[in-house]
Order: sequence, then structure tokens, then C-alpha cells
Amino acid sequence: MFLRLYLVHRAILLHSKVLLSASYRSIGSLNNINFSFRFVLKILMNKYPARTLLAFILLFWLTASWMLTLCERQTRAATGNMDTAMWLIAITFLTVGYGDVAPHTSCGKAVCLFTGVMGVACTAMLVAVVTKTLALNKGEKHVHFFMLDIQISKRVRAKSKKYIIMLISLRYENTAIYIEKEEDGHSPICDSFSAAVSSSQLLLFFLHRFRHLRLKQKKLRDYVSEMVDLPKMQMIMCDLSANWNNSYRELEQRILSMEQKLDELSRCFHQTSELLSQVLRHRSPEIR
Repeated sequence: MFLRLYLVHRAILLHSKVLLSASYRSIGSLNNINFSFRFVLKILMNKYPARTLLAFILLFWLTASWMLTLCERQTRAATGNMDTAMWLIAITFLTVGYGDVAPHTSCGKAVCLFTGVMGVACTAMLVAVVTKTLALNKGEKHVHFFMLDIQISKRVRAKSKKYIIMLISLRYENTAIYIEKEEDGHSPICDSFSAAVSSSQLLLFFLHRFRHLRLKQKKLRDYVSEMVDLPKMQMIMCDLSANWNNSYRELEQRILSMEQKLDELSRCFHQTSELLSQVLRHRSPEIR
């Protein structure tokens, strides 16, 4: 009975717009594309991923539930009812498995095993569809990375300004403490050493933060520069090819004009040679 399910993909293939469209068939024949159910399914998954996946899950749920009902009907178990079978298939498909209902026959166990495998596959496909839906497009990525670059640049400038101010203030405080200790007659070596150690530690901390921000900004700019805009590259290549065609046509026209000028020069040389020969012929008897 369930072997007749092969008619489903034939019906989808024969009633799809891909097979009924003459433009699809003509372009596909030029590119040696086989219009099979696999090709139609790929188009549906790219064009309507959520609808196609939802329809497949519902169809598989009903079919597997009916198959489990037929397998378990002879044992007169609870899974022989359609409601219980639908509950068991749904729980197995979602990889939850409460354990309140279980199949008793080998056929039912095989159906549940296949349902679990298909549930894992459909879950992965659902995650891929949701990830593709939530992903940023090219324009949103450019805006997001541009604003991140501006924020990091502001933080770098603020950190460098704070670092310079802190360094100047520490130098001034250390100099003032050293002069006060010398005027009081105390030994300022220990105090100046501890102040120098604290200032160097603070200086190293600010340098580490500054380098971290600069490295982050560099990575962000490298990532933005690696993002290739294919339509823009295609437009650039089209412009380059158009410029090359125009320059080639101009070069052809120049070559043709040069050929015409050379022909004119050759005719002029031929005419001048004829005139010279005539003049020489007329003068030769006079000289004699």
C-alpha cells in the first residue's frame, strides 16, 4: 500500500512550475540540466524553505503514524490506535522519548527507528533554515561593521588620550614626591621606586588595552576588505569588458584610417613617379 507513495513525487514534479515553464526547460536543456524531483525539491527548499519543510514534516508524521497503526493493530496494543500512534511518532520524531508508550512488533520498532533518524535530519534542516533567516544580508553586514569600526576608533582615541594624560600626571606626581622628600631630609629612593613600579604597571596595562583595541580594529577591517560584493565585481567586469570593446573598435578604426592613408600615399607616389618619368622623357630629346 505504502509503495504507492512514489506517486507523490511524480505528482509534485508534473505539477511544478519548473517543468511547466518553457523558459526553464529551454535554459536547462542548454545547460544539460535534468529536470528530476531532486532538482525541483532543491528549488523549493531555496525558494520556500519553511513551507516545504513544514509540509514534509506533516506528511511524514501522518504516514509514519498510519504505518505504525497497521504494524501494531494485530497485537491489540495501545499503539494500534491512531491517536496513540501519532503521539508516539511525534515524541520519537522530536527525540524526546517519554517511555509511556512503546511499540511491540518488529515492524513498529523499525518505523520508530526510522522516525528518530528522520527527526534528527529534519531538526538539522530546521536549524539551517532558521540560521539562514536570521543571518544578516550584505547591506546590513556593511552597516554593522562600519559602525563597529567607528566605535573601535573612538575607543582607541579615548584610550590613547587617557594614556597620555595618565602618564603626564604620574610623572608630575613622582617628581613632586621626590622633591618633597628631599626637602624634608628623608631618603626618597624607596618611595620613588614603588611609585615607578606602580606607574610602569599602569603603563603596561594601558599599552596592553591599546594593542588589543588596535588588533581588534585591524581584524575587523581585514574581514570587511575580504567581503567580496559579487554584483559589484560583476558590474566592474562588465565595465572593463565594455571599455576593452570600445578601445578595440577605436583601434580597428585607426588601423583602417592608416590603411586608407597608406593607399593614398602609394597612389600619390605612383602619380609623382609617372609625372617624373614623363618630364624626363620630354627633356631627353632636348638635351640631345
